[in-house]
Amino acid sequence: MSTSRLQLSDEQRALVGTVRELARDKFRDRAKKYLDGTYPWENLRDLAGIGVLGMSIPEEYGGSNLAVFETALVLEEVAKVCYPTSMALLGEVGVQVRVISTYAPESMKRDILPKVCSGDAMLAICMTEPHAGTDVPNYRVNTTLKGDRAVVKGVKTLISRADEAEWFVVFSRIDGTPGRDGIGCVLVNRNTPGFEVTARYHTMGGENLAEIQFNDCEVPIENVILRQGGFKKLLSAFNTQRCLNPSISLGLAEGAFEEAIKYVRDRSIFGHPVADFQGIRWKLAEMYRDIEAGRSLLYRACLTANPFPDPHEAAIAKMYVNEMAIRVTSEALQVHGGYGFTDDYPVSRLYRGARYGTLGGGATETLKDLVGKKLLSDFDPVDGFLGMKTF
Repeated sequence: MSTSRLQLSDEQRALVGTVRELARDKFRDRAKKYLDGTYPWENLRDLAGIGVLGMSIPEEYGGSNLAVFETALVLEEVAKVCYPTSMALLGEVGVQVRVISTYAPESMKRDILPKVCSGDAMLAICMTEPHAGTDVPNYRVNTTLKGDRAVVKGVKTLISRADEAEWFVVFSRIDGTPGRDGIGCVLVNRNTPGFEVTARYHTMGGENLAEIQFNDCEVPIENVILRQGGFKKLLSAFNTQRCLNPSISLGLAEGAFEEAIKYVRDRSIFGHPVADFQGIRWKLAEMYRDIEAGRSLLYRACLTANPFPDPHEAAIAKMYVNEMAIRVTSEALQVHGGYGFTDDYPVSRLYRGARYGTLGGGATETLKDLVGKKLLSDFDPVDGFLGMKTF
């Protein structure tokens, strides 16, 4: 049986080339200054200039309506050189955009989505609460429906872009309905009375996260995008995040690997290039192996999207690629020796960014449990994996 490597189309290759050139020529030199939490506005404006911010948005609202796979390719390229910029970009092409473009009323789409394409409106998603992260069915933030208005009350935490976003896609309980059946989604503008950023946290990757209080925030009833019973729809959309999050991890691993290659070629020890030592070559071989294995799993998961990726494939890809990125960036830092531990070398920043992957978009432990349950329920005792239609 013959096999062939996935080949990008001419259009996909041109897209990747354009983003790679921009990242290499501009983002690389700017990356260090974002370590203190400064938001990469100039990079986002550059990405808007080449149409990237509209990747996930339908054409009728000014976007290019690219598939999850193409979106992942772009995030991968940006993450190679600048983790904070890749995370800022994720906020404009990730689950919050797809929730609005899929489930929001037409008037809301026409108001918000063109502004996202141009970079004039930042979006944020509010899921995690102080007592619950992955445990969505036990969220306490509640939206009470009152005629033509809705009132949002509660606290969300560890929220990205809290100081920059104009609109917040809030996972919320609706009318106090308990359990997962009570979870829906409401859109809140930052200028809504009662909206307050109450705490800020600086991360090791360079991002700022925040706590947000919704103190009886009153919004129009049409801002309630999904009501009771919206949990499954929200999780289906969230499977996109489980492909885009690891695409950033893949880019971080690739960026660190490329830095390691350059370093061992140029650095000498005991009169020989570091690359001449077998132990170093073995490290590089193992790093490359892990990157390529992760790429295969991730790309396969992305290509299942219709419009959202298969949850099982996305979970497997995220589990592996997130953990792979931690290993590879750590090894790349080790290859650099003491220099790798300094902020002057990119590998230090890439290593710190990689640590986020297993925490966001569904913790690794949660996804392992999800995959394990599916294996036990779907395994065919006669045909094994063939019976599970894995191949």
